[in-house]
Amino acid sequence: MAKRPTPPLEPLTRERVLDAIRKAGGRAQKRDIARELGVGSDRKKELRHILRELEESGALGRLGRKAYADANALPESGVMDIVDRDPDGELLARMRGPEGHFGPTVRVAPGEARRMRGEAAIGVGDRVLARIGRDDDGELVARIVKRLGQSAHRILGVYRANKDPRARFGGGRVEPADRKARYPLIVEAAHVGEAEDGDLVFAEVRVSTRDRAGGPKFGVIRDVVGRETDPRAASILAMHTHGIHPGHSEDEEAQARAAQKPTLKGRTDLRHLPLVTIDPEDARDHDDAVFAQPDDDEKNKGGWRVWVAIADVAAYVSSGSPLDRGAFRRGNSTYFPDRVAPMLPESLSADLCSLRESEDRACLAVEMVFNAQGHKLRHKFVRGLMRSAAKLSYEQAQAAIDGEPNEKTRPLLDPVLKPLWAAYACVWAAREKRQPLDIDAPEHRILFQNGKVVGVKRRERFDAHKLIEEFMIQANVCAAETLEQKGRPLIYRVHDRPSDEKIAALSDFLPTVNMSWAKGQNVTAGRFNRILHLAEQSPNKEIINEVVLRTQSQAVYAPDNIGHFGLNLRRYAHFTSPIRRYADLTVHRALIRALKLGDDGASEKDEARYEEIALHITETERTSMAAERDATARYIAAFLADRVGAVFEGRVTGVTRFGLFIRLHETQADGLAPISTLGAERWIHDETAHALVGEHSGARYPLGMKVEVRLEEATPISGGLVFSVLSDPEPALPGWRKARISRQTRNGRDAKRGKRRR
Repeated sequence: MAKRPTPPLEPLTRERVLDAIRKAGGRAQKRDIARELGVGSDRKKELRHILRELEESGALGRLGRKAYADANALPESGVMDIVDRDPDGELLARMRGPEGHFGPTVRVAPGEARRMRGEAAIGVGDRVLARIGRDDDGELVARIVKRLGQSAHRILGVYRANKDPRARFGGGRVEPADRKARYPLIVEAAHVGEAEDGDLVFAEVRVSTRDRAGGPKFGVIRDVVGRETDPRAASILAMHTHGIHPGHSEDEEAQARAAQKPTLKGRTDLRHLPLVTIDPEDARDHDDAVFAQPDDDEKNKGGWRVWVAIADVAAYVSSGSPLDRGAFRRGNSTYFPDRVAPMLPESLSADLCSLRESEDRACLAVEMVFNAQGHKLRHKFVRGLMRSAAKLSYEQAQAAIDGEPNEKTRPLLDPVLKPLWAAYACVWAAREKRQPLDIDAPEHRILFQNGKVVGVKRRERFDAHKLIEEFMIQANVCAAETLEQKGRPLIYRVHDRPSDEKIAALSDFLPTVNMSWAKGQNVTAGRFNRILHLAEQSPNKEIINEVVLRTQSQAVYAPDNIGHFGLNLRRYAHFTSPIRRYADLTVHRALIRALKLGDDGASEKDEARYEEIALHITETERTSMAAERDATARYIAAFLADRVGAVFEGRVTGVTRFGLFIRLHETQADGLAPISTLGAERWIHDETAHALVGEHSGARYPLGMKVEVRLEEATPISGGLVFSVLSDPEPALPGWRKARISRQTRNGRDAKRGKRRR
């Protein structure tokens, strides 16, 4: 009897995924979506990719950690928080669920906030019961049923005491530290508490009989967290804004103090290897050490043996202990320009777990063998005891290789540094053939003197940086390969290809800088590199790098492997920084169990939590990045506060309907030039051309344009900078016609708002 053919699998599409979520009432867990669509384990990667695309495009919102909500399928009614106002002063609200906000931001129907009988007008910070509907233009709107109270909307800012004794309300005001917050809070004398002028405070929005739509909002000061004059105020604000707590519990500190120096028991003695640490000059801890030597195997002529030794944090941070719980909660260390909020107490992060020079330290090390072409032949992991031969900075190591050794590096040059560079040259040749994404993303360092910012300096990037980076990447690959070979689950570091929407946006942008993106071809890191290589000779090099960077997806942690697009690697895990990343600690424990290197490896309970851990540490990583950016922006704003009125050279790095984002060449500071500063002509946001275009003249301010700007405002408390553009716009493009800018390009929301106002 002939075997019945298996029906072909129905292709997964965005529409089918959205239909599955809508069938479930607009909200569904990922596993329920997979079940509805008949997606097996072999197609989970494809489903995850589509879900991520839908989320990035705004068609889906994340609900909790594993569920999604259709942005156009909110429940008919529910509890909402009033979260902000739009530029027209209308209230904006978001639906509230058991795990936080979900779904899109919805405009409150005009007049709703004022019609509540016998109550003060509803404002930002209130919680309401609302019905969701649509207005005449088909837009989602919320209609308020009743006020449920306040959402305890907390605002961090600076308290400014009112110096005028005749002031109407007494007390003072709180100026928000968040530059998105548009209004200060009025604080009456009875609600000031112990705050004094210039204090950094937390305040809560409160309902007042004086509230009126568009009028001032009132607040109560709840906590004083510091002083505006504190040299570290920018970092303090960033930590409190993003919920980063720099201290450690007494239980954590006690466990750290009880830690003992390592011995050889259960370890391989690696102290004969002259491993060295090479780090930034201002490094606060030392996770990794390296050593290389020619391979003496006759079958591998021209090959190299490279050792990468990593601090054995798992030996001190046992699973489920106070240190482990604290490290998981933080997810990673957060590095500010002037301080660090470490994942582990300093007695571990800067001492016992730091690979300090000439001191015995516990490590988990990998020996990698490369052939003459730079391809890895094999590797092995050991749990060892090492002793760093030297602590070097990137600058010291590079200077020695460049022929300028100092007293410290001269004895290391021939036995340690030259072999390292020779091995690196070999491995780098294979890397070049692999073609990982090669974006030039310069970093800048803020310079302090007596607690005050005195300058901003671009960090130089040497071959020494690339050497360490490439050896760490190779060690991370070895960790992932070993765990897969042993059949053990792990948390990967994954990086998805760019979404179709982002590729389409890049394709639209490139012709504006005389470049192109051929549609229909495979999207690879190598294709992006060709664009970046061509950009080297372009006056728009910086902005092309920026746009290519924005096109990329964000790397995340996940127990399911989809590879790493940017590095062009099939498998990749984070292994090399366990002092500052919880992800690496989980990989260390997984290796210890898989290779039977001790009884403190990952447990079944640990492995069962990998999905939860991966989601959590992805979130903490993004929180830290946002906090670091905020602190940097505030310090730079403080540095520029004395230069209001000065003229700077800059470049347009963002174009929106309300103005231009400008990045200054001198400090890399970002600020806004509001559309009102561009002249009397009406400026239209041409999204396809990434430009503001004069409605009548066709003159343009495009993305990437070099401009001269005057600094009009610098607000250290929020990090906000406001510029006015002094440069004339570029002339209209040949063949420009007013009719080319469609009603849609003029921004449908503006048109609808104008219709409502009329």
